[in-house]
Amino acid sequence: MLAMAIDSVVVRQRVEDLDAAVPFYEKLTGATASRFAFAGVTLASVGPFLLFAGPDEAAQRVAGVAATLAVADLDLAVEEAEAGGAEVVVPVQPTPNGHRAVLRHPHGGVFEYVGP
Repeated sequence: MLAMAIDSVVVRQRVEDLDAAVPFYEKLTGATASRFAFAGVTLASVGPFLLFAGPDEAAQRVAGVAATLAVADLDLAVEEAEAGGAEVVVPVQPTPNGHRAVLRHPHGGVFEYVGP
């Protein structure tokens, strides 16, 4: 049994026009968007949503991940997920907002893990 805890889940949503989509999600969540660019796409984090837009090739890489899982200890989460049968697709690396890793769970789902 894994000892790590998932602190929150962020839903990923590809949008055609990030500027047009952000106001809807800000109103829906009551949160202000935090915008940034990463891996060839532009993104906006709004409450539990991660909106992204960009060229097809770059956007497909982001869309291939089902959700983002925030954890308090990224290294421990990766270690324990691997011990449970997960495969590391992208090892721990720095991002504009901390660190991330991408893992394929033993049942096929691909998830981004983020943490400090």
